[in-house]
This record gives sequence, C-alpha cells and structure tokens, in this order.
Amino acid sequence: MGSITNFLETELLDHVLNVAYSQPATVYLGLCTADPTDAATGASCSECANSGSYARKAITFGSAATRSIAQSGTVTFDTATGSWGHVTHWVITDTATYGAGNVLAFGEWAVHKDIYSGNTPSVASGQVTVSWNANEMSDYLANKLLDHAFKNTTYTKPATYVALCTSAVADSDTTLSGKECADTGSYARKQVNINGGSSPTWDLAVSGDPSYVDNTHAITFTTATGSWGTVVAMAICDSGTHNAGNMLFYDNGMADQAVDTGDTMEFPIGDLDIQMS
Repeated sequence: MGSITNFLETELLDHVLNVAYSQPATVYLGLCTADPTDAATGASCSECANSGSYARKAITFGSAATRSIAQSGTVTFDTATGSWGHVTHWVITDTATYGAGNVLAFGEWAVHKDIYSGNTPSVASGQVTVSWNANEMSDYLANKLLDHAFKNTTYTKPATYVALCTSAVADSDTTLSGKECADTGSYARKQVNINGGSSPTWDLAVSGDPSYVDNTHAITFTTATGSWGTVVAMAICDSGTHNAGNMLFYDNGMADQAVDTGDTMEFPIGDLDIQMS
C-alpha cells in the first residue's frame, strides 16, 4: 500500500484551499533500491541507477473507491542489460525523465527482487495502490483527490466554507444534514478565501510531516441572535448553503460550546489547521 509524498500533500491542500493543482496527464512508475521517504524528489528517491536499460514506465489507474486507487493494466519494463540492484520500493512520478520531476507517491513491494541482466521486470495490475487512512477528511474528498492526482480525472477546485455542528461528523458523511447547527439565530457558514483574496483567507500550504494549512485571519461568525445549540464539531464544505454541498474536512476534537443570543464564535488566527500526512 502506497502513501503520497510531502510534495503532493502540499499541492492537494492548496488545490482544495488555495490555487488549483494541474495534475500530470501521465504518471510513471519507477523502481527503487531503498525507501524513498515522504520527502522524495525525482532527483533523490533511491531510484535504480540510470544504466542497464533502466527507465521509468507509464502507469494507469482505475477509479478511486473506499479511499484507495489501484493500478489498472500490467506495467512492463525494458529488458535489463545490466544489474539494476536489489529493488525494494516503487515511486510514482510526474515525468518519465530519469532524475527529474516530482515524486507523487511511494511504497514498498511485498516481495523484494534482484534485477539482473536479461530480466524483464513487470508489475501485474493491482500491485501498486495508493490510499488514505480514515480520519478527518471525507471519503468523498479522498476519492476525488486520488482521481485528480493519479487518474487525470479533474476535480475542480472548490470554494470553501466553515460550518459548525451539534453532532459528531464522520468520514462517510457527504452532507451535514442533521448534524449542522439549525438555520436559525443568524447562524450561517463562513467562507474562507484563497491566499491573497478577501479576508478571511487560508495560508499557503507548508510542506512537511505533516503538511498543513491554517487560517491567515480570524474566522468570525455572525453574532448569534438565538440559540445555535451546543457546538461539538466543525467541518469545511464546498457550499455556503445550510445542509448543502459536500463535506471536505472535519474535526470532532474541539471543546464543546453552547452558543446562545449575543455569543460570537471565532477561530483565532492560525487556530484552524488542516493537515495531510
């Protein structure tokens, strides 16, 4: 099972919250002799030496489902004309050029292989998969981003709105129907704009382990003119309409707060973090 790199985490966070990420039309499979790690680049990912007829090969993926995307179709490498070494890991890159481009994902082979002169390595369909663990990103968004990055199926960058909930949210939720604060007492979702837009905005994504984005400005809701109930969770959605649109990210870990007439809900600067790791 593969994981996405710090590079792709940063690009996808900004795709959702800031500037769109233009995915590569074709992605490529590379073979590695050591763990590439989250920080891998095209020039530094422990790839087999550029000798013995080794070269990256195009790889295709099926549609994402259940937070995972899998290789579709066999990938066959050129016949080795020299030793490629002891192959332990793989990478997905955005260019066929050796030592160049960006690494999007990486993983370890279930069985390690020594590649010698005369071998013609191939990878059967379904052997390369990339997935996200469950936790605070919706299944909807996880699948959309995997398709966007690896299948060249465009997920259009959304506008983003912060919503408040009186019931806990789950990965499987698509809307917030029945969980969001009631549409009374002046409650309304609060839009947060791309970096450089009208306040409030998101910061640009910071690469790391984890990669993250937070809010550049305070996110302040309209002062309540009636009871909103007890807020136990928040969510980020792609629509400003109550109980509408798709849920993208959420957090059930905030301190419970009863909101009544005269109260003002606010996320201070830098207090709302969205992470990928």
